[in-house]
Formats: sequence, structure tokens, C-alpha cells
Amino acid sequence: MQFPVLSDDLRRRRLQPPTGTVRMVLDTDTYNEIDDQFAVVHALLSPDKLDLEAIYAAPFHNSRSDGPGDGMEKSYEEILRLLDRLGADAEGLAFRGSTSYLPEAQTPCASDAAADLAERALAGGDEPLYVLAIGAITNVASAILMRPEIVERIVVVWLGGQPLHWPTAREFNLQQDPHASRLLFDCGVPLVDIPCSGVASHLLTTLPEIERHVAGRGAVGDYLAEIYRGFYDDHFARSKVIWDIAGVAWLLDADWVPTDLVPSPVLTGELTWASAPSRHEIRIANTVRRDPVFADLFGKLARTAGSA
Repeated sequence: MQFPVLSDDLRRRRLQPPTGTVRMVLDTDTYNEIDDQFAVVHALLSPDKLDLEAIYAAPFHNSRSDGPGDGMEKSYEEILRLLDRLGADAEGLAFRGSTSYLPEAQTPCASDAAADLAERALAGGDEPLYVLAIGAITNVASAILMRPEIVERIVVVWLGGQPLHWPTAREFNLQQDPHASRLLFDCGVPLVDIPCSGVASHLLTTLPEIERHVAGRGAVGDYLAEIYRGFYDDHFARSKVIWDIAGVAWLLDADWVPTDLVPSPVLTGELTWASAPSRHEIRIANTVRRDPVFADLFGKLARTAGSA
């Protein structure tokens, strides 16, 4: 399949950190564990910078689901629970995604999420639609396969894979749908990739911090504290990574998530990275400044609870 080739000038502009308020959608395997919930809430509590137009449920399969379709449905239900606790209307905002992963490299999975993403991207003006993806990239890859022209109209910010110097690219989001993951790096879409180990893994918090700054911050704060509390049986001397707020953080303030421009790597069949210096550029994160990210989230929860 042929994808549009962006000019060097357009690619550079698309890969610059955003300024002002951005149009965005959020693609999330929300029930996979507990970090997506924090990311959804953080995005919804940031309307001055993030115009969140849609939330898409992504498929996942682990011990919390019977398969990717069940994972997607549970994620959709979790999105509804979060919206209810925030007093937000789910109509026209929450969409079901794919019930499976790409069966082969060029075959999309039809879903309400993929259709809405393609339509929304093409309906916008000159400014791109930012697609924040924090799960398997199936819905986004499907939209690109269905309407390749959206490559020129979107910027994908994805939490997926491992750093390029890692011995493997394997990580939960990337390895669930290798066809979709490979397409993301091959198709030329403007991409900001946030690796997990050594990058998003800096976003650690603890139960005492959650009890102090999240519990009691309205219905949604109580819910986030509840699911954090229940994630481990024993929280003694134990922290938890809230991986997925890294993507929200980059959109809010790129200084919190420093990045480099590099040639897009090749994702091999063994799910390792291969260097390809002549390929188009992507932006890839090299660390996350943990403290200002959590300070922003905790502050917004406190202000929201205070105004309730």
C-alpha cells in the first residue's frame, strides 16, 4: 500500500512540540491495568491545553481479559465509569474499537473507533489532529490503512516499545499487534514515540502519595485511589509505574518529556530494532521528568475537587 510522503518542511512542523490548545483523541486499553485511567483523567482535566474530542477503547489480552475483544469491551466500560465520575457525557465521546488485532500487514480491523478517527482527521483544518495512543496501536493502524491520506493530517503520540538501544523492542503495547506496530514506523506518519523501560518507567508513585494527593479529590480521585490500592496486596516499600500519563505530559509540556529526532527504526520480525539512517524522521523520548508531571496531575485533581 502507498502512503502519502510528507515534505521535509511539513514533517518538521508536525514534529515540533505543540503550542496552544491542540485537538486530540485518546486511544486506550483502559482496563488493562490502572495507569490508563490516570491518563484519561489527566487529559480530561486539561481542557486549556487539550481539546479531547474522542476516546477510543483499544483491544488487549492479558489476565484481565479473555481475549482482545473482551479487553476492548472492558476498556470501553471503564471509560464510561471514568466519564460518569467526572460528570461527563459519553455520547459522541466514547467509541468501541477493534475486537481483534490486524490479521495481516495490510488488512485493517473495522471499528467505530477507526472510522471516527479517519473522519475526524479529514474534517479538521490546517492544524493536525493529535492521536494519543496508550495501548496496542490496532485502531490507529486500521484508520491509516482505511484512509492513508490521514498520514498528512495527524500526529501520533504513542507509548510503545523499548528504547532503540535496548536488546529487544518487546513491550506489552508493541508486541500485542506486531503488524500494527510495524506499520506505525513504516508508513511515514509523524510519530512521537515514548519507550517504556528507562523512559516512561520514571513515572513512579506510591500508596502514601496517592492517599495524600488523589484520594478525597472528588468521585474520580476516590476511584483512582481505590484501583491503585487494590492493585497490590501489599504496598510496603513498593511503588507503581503510572506509565500512560507520559503521553499526556508531552502534549501538555514537551520539556517534561525530552525527545530527540531520529530516523525511524525498522521493527524486525524478531521484534528488535534495526537502524535505517535513510528513513524518515520520528521524535523519540529519552526520559521523563517525573515530578512536574505528577505535580500537574495532583494539582488539577485538587482544583477540580475544590470546585465541585
